[in-house]
Amino acid sequence: LKTGKAVLESCDYMDDGSPINLTVSINEEQGSAKFDFTGTGPQVYGNCNAPRAVAYSALIYCIRCMIGKDIPLNQGCLAPIDVVIPEGCLINPHSDAAVVGGNVLTSQRLVDVIFKAFETCAASQGCMNNVTFGDGNSGYYETVAGGAGAGPSWHGRSGIHTHMTNTRITDPEVLEKRYPVVLKSFSVRLGSGGRGKFNGGDGIVRELLFRREQTLSVLTERRALHPYGLKGGEPGSKGLNLLILADGYVINLGAKTSVPVKAGDLYRMLTPGGGGFGFPSDSIAETQEKKKMRYDELSFGSLNRYKMIQDSA
Repeated sequence: LKTGKAVLESCDYMDDGSPINLTVSINEEQGSAKFDFTGTGPQVYGNCNAPRAVAYSALIYCIRCMIGKDIPLNQGCLAPIDVVIPEGCLINPHSDAAVVGGNVLTSQRLVDVIFKAFETCAASQGCMNNVTFGDGNSGYYETVAGGAGAGPSWHGRSGIHTHMTNTRITDPEVLEKRYPVVLKSFSVRLGSGGRGKFNGGDGIVRELLFRREQTLSVLTERRALHPYGLKGGEPGSKGLNLLILADGYVINLGAKTSVPVKAGDLYRMLTPGGGGFGFPSDSIAETQEKKKMRYDELSFGSLNRYKMIQDSA
């Protein structure tokens, strides 16, 4: 975790403008550090408040990622660290605050803020892209992948969950057999990752066509603010939630909503890309061509070959 600096600072924002502010003071002689989140915005009326435990979990996760060896996952990880989180702020709300979005959205922004302070890597999609739909007879919940941020020696992965989730998505055949939807498309959102010396990963395009009346809910982030790039890298593309009605009308749903849908309506989600790292040396066309070549390489061959390619990336 050597940075060459005694004090590190970073700040990033939720889509509603709430800041998450961090100052890290490092004492190399004692081997200790202070993580101070003073300046973080107050708790919000919505559900993106994150309990203090979520902040601690994000911090432990980042520290273990930045250390070049495996260390036990226990409270000892934080023994040399002092954490300051003001009471009543977004990441230490009062007990009556709504917090369901804190674990799936705000936790991601916490990771972005911590990695930004240490300049570890560019921002990933920063969102689990939560989607639910259902009626009185059935209900379904999925999270959709996006682009990972690039780092000082690697490109960001495309179409992958990063940081605070490891969920898998339902197989198309199972989804369509058990639920009243048709999966119209599920593909890489080419060009959504930020350009850089190392490029951010691309997000995903996913379309669900409803076969009967349902209630659709989305809980997402990075629809207003881009995932940042680092060291001259470009930001990743923002996400977008669209409802295309059966009569052709297109409605931007925003980041968080719950709406009724009818048979023939289509929901299109474009998930964010990851930020790039370092100044880009290739043109936009060259960047996209290289990405296409990587996708072509991964689109054929045995599972063993795919694993070998991933392990050597």
